[in-house]
Amino acid sequence: MGFNCGIVGLPNVGKSTLFNALTNTMKAEAANYPFCTIEPNVGVVEVPDERLYKIAEIVKPRKITPTTIEFVDIAGLVRGASKGEGLGNQFLANIRNVDAIAHVVRCFQDENVVHVDGSVDPIRDIETINLELVMKDLESVEKRLQKVAKQAKSGDKKLRAEAEALERIKGILEEGKRIHPFLEELGEEERRVVRELQLLTAKPVMYVANVDEEGLFEDNEFVKQVREYAEKEGAPVVKICAKIEAELSELPKEEKEEFLKELGMEEPGLNTVIREGYKLLDLITFFTAGEPEVKAWTVRKGTKAPQAARKIHSDIERGFIRAEVIRYEDLIREGSIQACKEKGLMRLEGKDYEVQDGDIIHFRFNV
Repeated sequence: MGFNCGIVGLPNVGKSTLFNALTNTMKAEAANYPFCTIEPNVGVVEVPDERLYKIAEIVKPRKITPTTIEFVDIAGLVRGASKGEGLGNQFLANIRNVDAIAHVVRCFQDENVVHVDGSVDPIRDIETINLELVMKDLESVEKRLQKVAKQAKSGDKKLRAEAEALERIKGILEEGKRIHPFLEELGEEERRVVRELQLLTAKPVMYVANVDEEGLFEDNEFVKQVREYAEKEGAPVVKICAKIEAELSELPKEEKEEFLKELGMEEPGLNTVIREGYKLLDLITFFTAGEPEVKAWTVRKGTKAPQAARKIHSDIERGFIRAEVIRYEDLIREGSIQACKEKGLMRLEGKDYEVQDGDIIHFRFNV
Protein backbone atom coordinates (compact mmCIF):
# COMPACT_ATOMS: atom_id res chain seq x y z
CA MET A 1 0.00 0.00 0.00
CA GLY A 2 2.56 2.57 1.14
CA PHE A 3 0.33 5.69 1.46
CA ASN A 4 -0.10 7.27 4.87
CA CYS A 5 -1.59 10.29 6.57
CA GLY A 6 -0.20 11.60 9.87
CA ILE A 7 -2.66 12.84 12.50
CA VAL A 8 -1.12 15.88 14.18
CA GLY A 9 -2.18 18.66 16.53
CA LEU A 10 -1.43 20.20 19.88
CA PRO A 11 -1.53 17.84 22.86
CA ASN A 12 -5.00 16.89 24.04
CA VAL A 13 -7.08 18.06 21.06
CA GLY A 14 -8.56 14.62 20.28
CA LYS A 15 -5.91 13.08 18.00
CA SER A 16 -5.76 9.72 19.73
CA THR A 17 -9.56 9.58 20.15
CA LEU A 18 -9.87 10.16 16.41
CA PHE A 19 -7.21 7.54 15.68
CA ASN A 20 -9.00 4.97 17.86
CA ALA A 21 -12.25 5.62 16.05
CA LEU A 22 -10.58 5.47 12.62
CA THR A 23 -8.88 2.17 13.28
CA ASN A 24 -11.77 0.82 15.37
CA THR A 25 -9.29 -0.24 18.04
CA MET A 26 -8.06 0.98 21.41
CA LYS A 27 -4.50 0.73 20.15
CA ALA A 28 -3.86 4.46 20.68
CA GLU A 29 -4.15 5.46 24.32
CA ALA A 30 -6.41 8.49 24.76
CA ALA A 31 -6.23 10.41 28.04
CA ASN A 32 -6.76 13.89 29.47
CA TYR A 33 -3.14 15.00 29.79
CA PRO A 34 -0.44 16.29 27.40
CA PHE A 35 2.05 13.92 25.71
CA CYS A 36 -0.17 10.91 26.20
CA THR A 37 1.05 9.74 22.77
CA ILE A 38 4.83 9.39 22.60
CA GLU A 39 5.58 6.67 20.06
CA PRO A 40 3.47 7.07 16.91
CA ASN A 41 0.62 4.56 16.59
CA VAL A 42 -0.07 3.18 13.13
CA GLY A 43 -3.38 1.83 11.85
CA VAL A 44 -4.50 0.56 8.45
CA VAL A 45 -8.02 1.72 7.57
CA GLU A 46 -10.39 0.51 4.85
CA VAL A 47 -11.39 3.22 2.37
CA PRO A 48 -15.22 3.36 2.25
CA ASP A 49 -16.32 3.01 -1.37
CA GLU A 50 -19.85 1.88 -2.25
CA ARG A 51 -18.72 1.16 -5.83
CA LEU A 52 -16.85 -1.93 -4.63
CA TYR A 53 -20.04 -3.47 -3.23
CA LYS A 54 -22.16 -2.51 -6.26
CA ILE A 55 -19.62 -4.28 -8.50
CA ALA A 56 -19.78 -7.28 -6.15
CA GLU A 57 -23.59 -7.39 -6.43
CA ILE A 58 -23.15 -7.89 -10.18
CA VAL A 59 -20.13 -10.23 -10.19
CA LYS A 60 -21.08 -12.20 -7.03
CA PRO A 61 -17.50 -13.04 -5.96
CA ARG A 62 -16.47 -15.34 -3.14
CA LYS A 63 -14.45 -12.52 -1.57
CA ILE A 64 -14.63 -8.70 -1.43
CA THR A 65 -11.46 -6.74 -0.58
CA PRO A 66 -11.50 -2.95 -0.05
CA THR A 67 -8.41 -0.81 -0.56
CA THR A 68 -6.75 0.78 2.47
CA ILE A 69 -4.90 3.85 3.70
CA GLU A 70 -2.60 4.13 6.71
CA PHE A 71 -3.12 6.65 9.50
CA VAL A 72 -0.35 7.52 11.96
CA ASP A 73 -1.12 9.06 15.36
CA ILE A 74 1.84 11.35 16.09
CA ALA A 75 2.82 12.83 19.48
CA GLY A 76 1.34 16.25 20.34
CA LEU A 77 3.53 19.24 19.51
CA VAL A 78 4.10 22.40 21.57
CA ARG A 79 5.58 25.83 20.94
CA GLY A 80 9.36 25.55 20.57
CA ALA A 81 9.28 22.05 19.08
CA SER A 82 11.58 23.11 16.23
CA LYS A 83 14.18 23.85 18.91
CA GLY A 84 13.58 20.54 20.69
CA GLU A 85 10.94 21.63 23.24
CA GLY A 86 8.60 18.91 24.51
CA LEU A 87 8.87 15.95 22.17
CA GLY A 88 9.62 18.31 19.29
CA ASN A 89 12.51 16.54 17.59
CA GLN A 90 10.73 13.20 17.71
CA PHE A 91 7.48 14.75 16.46
CA LEU A 92 9.22 16.41 13.52
CA ALA A 93 11.08 13.23 12.59
CA ASN A 94 7.82 11.27 12.62
CA ILE A 95 5.94 13.81 10.51
CA ARG A 96 8.74 13.78 7.92
CA ASN A 97 7.87 10.13 7.24
CA VAL A 98 4.19 10.67 6.32
CA ASP A 99 2.78 11.61 2.91
CA ALA A 100 0.06 13.99 4.11
CA ILE A 101 -1.17 15.62 7.30
CA ALA A 102 -4.54 15.53 9.07
CA HIS A 103 -4.27 18.50 11.45
CA VAL A 104 -6.77 18.08 14.31
CA VAL A 105 -7.97 21.38 15.77
CA ARG A 106 -10.04 21.70 18.93
CA CYS A 107 -13.26 23.60 18.17
CA PHE A 108 -15.27 23.10 21.36
CA GLN A 109 -15.39 24.47 24.89
CA ASP A 110 -15.18 22.04 27.82
CA GLU A 111 -13.67 23.08 31.13
CA ASN A 112 -13.17 19.41 32.00
CA VAL A 113 -10.74 18.92 29.10
CA VAL A 114 -7.37 20.60 29.65
CA HIS A 115 -5.95 22.80 26.85
CA VAL A 116 -2.17 23.07 26.75
CA ASP A 117 -2.39 26.87 26.30
CA GLY A 118 -5.20 27.37 28.81
CA SER A 119 -7.92 28.45 26.35
CA VAL A 120 -9.56 27.42 23.08
CA ASP A 121 -8.31 29.38 20.06
CA PRO A 122 -8.17 27.28 16.86
CA ILE A 123 -6.24 29.80 14.76
CA ARG A 124 -3.58 30.24 17.43
CA ASP A 125 -3.34 26.45 17.69
CA ILE A 126 -3.01 25.99 13.91
CA GLU A 127 -0.38 28.72 13.68
CA THR A 128 1.58 27.26 16.60
CA ILE A 129 2.08 24.01 14.71
CA ASN A 130 2.51 25.59 11.29
CA LEU A 131 5.15 27.98 12.66
CA GLU A 132 7.13 25.11 14.18
CA LEU A 133 7.07 23.27 10.85
CA VAL A 134 8.11 26.45 9.02
CA MET A 135 10.98 27.06 11.47
CA LYS A 136 12.27 23.51 11.05
CA ASP A 137 12.09 23.81 7.25
CA LEU A 138 13.85 27.18 7.39
CA GLU A 139 16.65 25.58 9.40
CA SER A 140 17.01 22.83 6.74
CA VAL A 141 16.99 25.33 3.85
CA GLU A 142 19.50 27.71 5.47
CA LYS A 143 21.85 24.84 6.26
CA ARG A 144 21.76 23.63 2.64
CA LEU A 145 22.01 27.17 1.26
CA GLN A 146 25.11 27.91 3.31
CA LYS A 147 26.84 24.88 1.82
CA VAL A 148 25.64 25.39 -1.78
CA ALA A 149 26.37 29.16 -1.85
CA LYS A 150 30.02 28.49 -1.02
CA GLN A 151 30.32 25.84 -3.74
CA ALA A 152 28.46 28.02 -6.28
CA LYS A 153 31.27 30.60 -6.14
CA SER A 154 33.26 28.24 -8.38
CA GLY A 155 30.90 29.26 -11.19
CA ASP A 156 29.08 25.92 -11.44
CA LYS A 157 25.72 26.68 -13.16
CA LYS A 158 23.85 23.82 -11.48
CA LEU A 159 24.93 24.92 -8.02
CA ARG A 160 24.08 28.53 -8.80
CA ALA A 161 20.59 27.46 -9.94
CA GLU A 162 20.15 25.46 -6.75
CA ALA A 163 21.24 28.43 -4.63
CA GLU A 164 18.67 30.63 -6.39
CA ALA A 165 15.98 27.99 -5.81
CA LEU A 166 16.89 27.79 -2.12
CA GLU A 167 16.69 31.59 -1.83
CA ARG A 168 13.16 31.57 -3.29
CA ILE A 169 12.04 28.83 -0.89
CA LYS A 170 13.70 30.59 2.02
CA GLY A 171 11.78 33.78 1.15
CA ILE A 172 8.44 31.97 1.40
CA LEU A 173 9.36 30.39 4.74
CA GLU A 174 10.64 33.67 6.16
CA GLU A 175 7.14 35.08 5.65
CA GLY A 176 5.87 32.31 7.94
CA LYS A 177 4.11 30.53 5.08
CA ARG A 178 3.87 26.83 4.27
CA ILE A 179 5.43 25.65 1.00
CA HIS A 180 2.57 23.44 -0.20
CA PRO A 181 0.21 26.26 -1.32
CA PHE A 182 3.05 27.59 -3.54
CA LEU A 183 4.14 24.29 -5.14
CA GLU A 184 2.45 24.97 -8.48
CA GLU A 185 4.18 28.37 -8.70
CA LEU A 186 7.64 26.91 -8.10
CA GLY A 187 9.96 26.06 -10.98
CA GLU A 188 11.32 22.58 -11.68
CA GLU A 189 14.59 23.23 -9.81
CA GLU A 190 12.73 24.60 -6.78
CA ARG A 191 10.42 21.58 -6.67
CA ARG A 192 13.43 19.27 -6.90
CA VAL A 193 15.00 21.00 -3.88
CA VAL A 194 11.72 20.72 -1.95
CA ARG A 195 11.61 16.96 -2.66
CA GLU A 196 15.24 16.37 -1.74
CA LEU A 197 14.97 18.27 1.54
CA GLN A 198 11.66 16.52 2.37
CA LEU A 199 10.27 19.81 3.64
CA LEU A 200 7.55 19.38 6.25
CA THR A 201 5.47 22.32 5.02
CA ALA A 202 5.40 20.90 1.48
CA LYS A 203 3.07 18.12 2.60
CA PRO A 204 -0.65 18.50 1.79
CA VAL A 205 -2.82 19.26 4.83
CA MET A 206 -6.47 18.85 5.76
CA TYR A 207 -7.83 20.46 8.89
CA VAL A 208 -10.05 18.27 11.08
CA ALA A 209 -12.29 20.48 13.22
CA ASN A 210 -13.10 18.49 16.36
CA VAL A 211 -16.44 19.76 17.71
CA ASP A 212 -18.92 18.80 20.42
CA GLU A 213 -22.30 17.28 19.47
CA GLU A 214 -23.99 20.67 19.01
CA GLY A 215 -21.24 21.82 16.66
CA LEU A 216 -21.90 18.85 14.34
CA PHE A 217 -25.09 20.29 12.93
CA GLU A 218 -24.20 23.96 12.67
CA ASP A 219 -20.77 25.54 12.37
CA ASN A 220 -19.77 27.28 15.60
CA GLU A 221 -17.50 30.32 15.57
CA PHE A 222 -14.39 28.17 15.98
CA VAL A 223 -15.22 26.08 12.90
CA LYS A 224 -15.96 29.21 10.85
CA GLN A 225 -12.51 30.54 11.75
CA VAL A 226 -10.86 27.28 10.66
CA ARG A 227 -12.75 27.25 7.35
CA GLU A 228 -11.72 30.84 6.62
CA TYR A 229 -8.08 30.07 7.43
CA ALA A 230 -8.04 26.87 5.35
CA GLU A 231 -9.68 28.57 2.36
CA LYS A 232 -6.68 30.92 2.04
CA GLU A 233 -4.41 27.85 1.80
CA GLY A 234 -6.72 25.90 -0.47
CA ALA A 235 -6.89 23.18 2.20
CA PRO A 236 -9.98 21.04 2.91
CA VAL A 237 -11.77 21.10 6.28
CA VAL A 238 -13.58 18.09 7.75
CA LYS A 239 -15.83 18.58 10.77
CA ILE A 240 -16.23 15.67 13.19
CA CYS A 241 -17.05 14.99 16.81
CA ALA A 242 -14.26 12.61 17.80
CA LYS A 243 -16.11 11.60 20.98
CA ILE A 244 -19.21 10.50 19.04
CA GLU A 245 -17.10 8.81 16.37
CA ALA A 246 -15.29 6.81 19.07
CA GLU A 247 -18.65 5.71 20.53
CA LEU A 248 -19.94 4.78 17.06
CA SER A 249 -16.85 2.73 16.26
CA GLU A 250 -17.47 0.45 19.24
CA LEU A 251 -21.10 -0.36 18.36
CA PRO A 252 -22.31 -3.43 16.41
CA LYS A 253 -23.45 -2.64 12.87
CA GLU A 254 -27.22 -2.55 13.61
CA GLU A 255 -26.81 -0.34 16.70
CA LYS A 256 -24.43 1.91 14.78
CA GLU A 257 -27.02 2.44 12.04
CA GLU A 258 -29.68 3.23 14.64
CA PHE A 259 -27.39 5.69 16.44
CA LEU A 260 -26.55 7.44 13.15
CA LYS A 261 -30.26 7.69 12.37
CA GLU A 262 -30.93 9.28 15.77
CA LEU A 263 -28.15 11.79 15.11
CA GLY A 264 -29.50 12.55 11.64
CA MET A 265 -26.28 11.36 9.98
CA GLU A 266 -26.10 9.20 6.84
CA GLU A 267 -22.66 7.82 7.64
CA PRO A 268 -19.91 8.25 10.26
CA GLY A 269 -17.92 11.48 9.90
CA LEU A 270 -14.81 9.31 9.80
CA ASN A 271 -15.72 8.18 6.28
CA THR A 272 -15.25 11.78 5.16
CA VAL A 273 -11.89 11.98 6.96
CA ILE A 274 -10.71 8.81 5.20
CA ARG A 275 -11.93 9.91 1.77
CA GLU A 276 -10.41 13.39 2.16
CA GLY A 277 -7.11 11.82 3.24
CA TYR A 278 -7.25 9.68 0.11
CA LYS A 279 -7.95 12.70 -2.13
CA LEU A 280 -5.27 14.70 -0.35
CA LEU A 281 -2.69 12.15 -1.47
CA ASP A 282 -3.93 12.45 -5.07
CA LEU A 283 -5.01 8.81 -5.07
CA ILE A 284 -7.58 6.99 -7.19
CA THR A 285 -9.11 3.53 -7.08
CA PHE A 286 -9.35 0.90 -9.80
CA PHE A 287 -11.00 -2.49 -9.45
CA THR A 288 -10.39 -6.07 -10.50
CA ALA A 289 -13.49 -8.23 -10.69
CA GLY A 290 -13.99 -11.96 -11.06
CA GLU A 291 -15.72 -14.86 -9.33
CA PRO A 292 -12.87 -15.47 -6.89
CA GLU A 293 -12.64 -11.84 -5.76
CA VAL A 294 -13.70 -8.26 -6.36
CA LYS A 295 -10.88 -6.04 -5.14
CA ALA A 296 -10.14 -2.32 -4.95
CA TRP A 297 -6.60 -1.08 -5.64
CA THR A 298 -4.93 2.25 -4.89
CA VAL A 299 -2.69 4.16 -7.31
CA ARG A 300 -1.69 7.78 -7.73
CA LYS A 301 -3.56 9.81 -10.34
CA GLY A 302 -1.68 9.62 -13.65
CA THR A 303 -0.43 6.04 -13.15
CA LYS A 304 0.01 4.10 -16.41
CA ALA A 305 -1.57 0.66 -16.89
CA PRO A 306 1.63 -1.45 -16.48
CA GLN A 307 2.51 0.33 -13.22
CA ALA A 308 -1.04 -0.23 -11.96
CA ALA A 309 -0.63 -3.91 -12.86
CA ARG A 310 2.46 -4.04 -10.65
CA LYS A 311 0.17 -3.39 -7.68
CA ILE A 312 -1.24 -6.84 -8.27
CA HIS A 313 2.04 -8.60 -9.13
CA SER A 314 5.39 -7.55 -10.60
CA ASP A 315 5.08 -10.38 -13.19
CA ILE A 316 1.97 -8.72 -14.64
CA GLU A 317 3.87 -5.49 -15.19
CA ARG A 318 6.85 -7.33 -16.66
CA GLY A 319 4.74 -9.35 -19.10
CA PHE A 320 2.09 -6.69 -19.74
CA ILE A 321 0.29 -7.09 -23.08
CA ARG A 322 -2.83 -4.98 -22.70
CA ALA A 323 -5.51 -3.87 -20.26
CA GLU A 324 -9.17 -4.68 -20.83
CA VAL A 325 -11.02 -1.73 -19.29
CA ILE A 326 -14.68 -1.16 -18.44
CA ARG A 327 -15.95 2.09 -16.93
CA TYR A 328 -17.74 1.63 -13.62
CA GLU A 329 -20.78 3.57 -14.88
CA ASP A 330 -21.07 1.31 -17.93
CA LEU A 331 -20.96 -1.87 -15.83
CA ILE A 332 -23.66 -0.60 -13.47
CA ARG A 333 -25.88 0.51 -16.36
CA GLU A 334 -25.49 -2.69 -18.40
CA GLY A 335 -25.61 -5.05 -15.42
CA SER A 336 -22.84 -7.49 -16.42
CA ILE A 337 -19.31 -7.68 -17.78
CA GLN A 338 -20.59 -9.84 -20.67
CA ALA A 339 -23.17 -7.19 -21.65
CA CYS A 340 -20.42 -4.56 -21.68
CA LYS A 341 -18.33 -6.75 -24.00
CA GLU A 342 -21.26 -7.36 -26.34
CA LYS A 343 -21.98 -3.62 -26.61
CA GLY A 344 -18.35 -2.74 -27.28
CA LEU A 345 -17.92 -1.03 -23.91
CA MET A 346 -14.81 -2.97 -23.01
CA ARG A 347 -11.78 -1.03 -24.31
CA LEU A 348 -8.36 -2.49 -25.07
CA GLU A 349 -5.67 -0.16 -23.70
CA GLY A 350 -1.89 -0.28 -24.08
CA LYS A 351 1.16 0.68 -22.05
CA ASP A 352 0.53 4.42 -22.26
CA TYR A 353 -3.00 4.31 -20.87
CA GLU A 354 -3.50 6.34 -17.69
CA VAL A 355 -5.74 4.47 -15.28
CA GLN A 356 -8.90 6.40 -14.36
CA ASP A 357 -10.75 6.41 -11.05
CA GLY A 358 -13.39 3.66 -11.10
CA ASP A 359 -11.87 1.64 -13.96
CA ILE A 360 -12.57 -2.10 -13.81
CA ILE A 361 -9.50 -3.72 -15.37
CA HIS A 362 -8.47 -7.17 -16.49
CA PHE A 363 -4.76 -7.32 -17.33
CA ARG A 364 -3.49 -9.57 -20.10
CA PHE A 365 0.15 -10.58 -19.68
CA ASN A 366 2.69 -13.21 -20.65
CA VAL A 367 5.87 -14.13 -18.78
